[in-house]
Amino acid sequence: MVYEASLRKPASGVRRRVLTAALVSLVSLAALLGAGPALAAPPAPPPAPPPAVPTVVVGTGAAGTGFEIDGNLEALQQSTVAAQLGGNVLQLAVEAGDRVKAGQLLARIDERDAQAGLARTDAALAQAQAELSNARLHAQRTRDLRTQGFVSQAAQDIADTQLKAAQAGVQQAQSGRSQAALARSFAAVTAPFDAIVLATHVEAGELAAPGRPLVTLYAPGRMRAVVQLPASRTAAARGAAGVQVQLPGGADSRWVTPAARTELPGTDPVSQTVEWRLDLSASDSAGLAPGQNVRVRFAGGPAAAATPAAPSRLTVPAAAVLRRGELTAVYAAQDSRFVLKAVRLGATQGSVVEVLAGLKPGERVALDPVRAGLAGAVPAAQ
Repeated sequence: MVYEASLRKPASGVRRRVLTAALVSLVSLAALLGAGPALAAPPAPPPAPPPAVPTVVVGTGAAGTGFEIDGNLEALQQSTVAAQLGGNVLQLAVEAGDRVKAGQLLARIDERDAQAGLARTDAALAQAQAELSNARLHAQRTRDLRTQGFVSQAAQDIADTQLKAAQAGVQQAQSGRSQAALARSFAAVTAPFDAIVLATHVEAGELAAPGRPLVTLYAPGRMRAVVQLPASRTAAARGAAGVQVQLPGGADSRWVTPAARTELPGTDPVSQTVEWRLDLSASDSAGLAPGQNVRVRFAGGPAAAATPAAPSRLTVPAAAVLRRGELTAVYAAQDSRFVLKAVRLGATQGSVVEVLAGLKPGERVALDPVRAGLAGAVPAAQ
């Protein structure tokens, strides 16, 4: 037994040494495998330089005899129907975009209070009529007694006065009933003319009050372009040889001549603008809707062309203008970055467009507004 134990001990020590060497080899191999990809990874590429956008200096030149300005479309006949009776809205019978006829139901308001008022006036009218009948009989009896000499003239005068008061009471009660019946009719709100529903302002269950808008309608037959003209431009607009309106339509937009033009007799005290309304013909109004943007051009007249010293104007390339819906802007260079500035444009002549407001002489604007709007864009070196 002792001999067998002495023989097993060396075998166990050898086994441990072999296992330890194998474990060290595995750890070393794992370290090499783990470090291999890191050593083989390529270096990270350097960051891309920020986009440099070419710029151009805002130029000046002789002012043209005409100019252009933005406007929007309105319907010649448009109204917002408001409630004339207080109460809950029981029914909204139309939706935006619906076509309605004159007299068609738009909304219905709770009429129970108005109905109770009409019942009160009916009772007051019946009472007044009964008092009138009694006063008429009393006046007739007093007149007969006066003929027979049984009552004085003063008694007859009193009876006649009471009769006139009763007659006035009946007229007052009749007027009150007419007023109550009219108020009850306000519970049914109807369309004042054939129209298209532009917007609804309430929902069923909301509380309506006198004067609260319910539905906005417009007649689709005729449209007009409305522009807010700067007061400094009114003289040039009045002397313009012609006025044209560019209808919305994208690439297919066309210029038309308005059928009539009206200048409102007043200047807005805040914006210092004058409103001009340019009525379009029925054929030009086809397919248009209120709220669409239009472009209005006032062509220069002979008086403007004959001016010996025309004032200077600011111009930028048409390609530098960014148009996004109602926004018209340019990217102006400021230090080492671009700043978006809204501008008001005038007439376009060739590849340049007149700038009425928003820029100053000497400023630089980006020739490519799309690239200038990218993050990190910088003005290119001049």
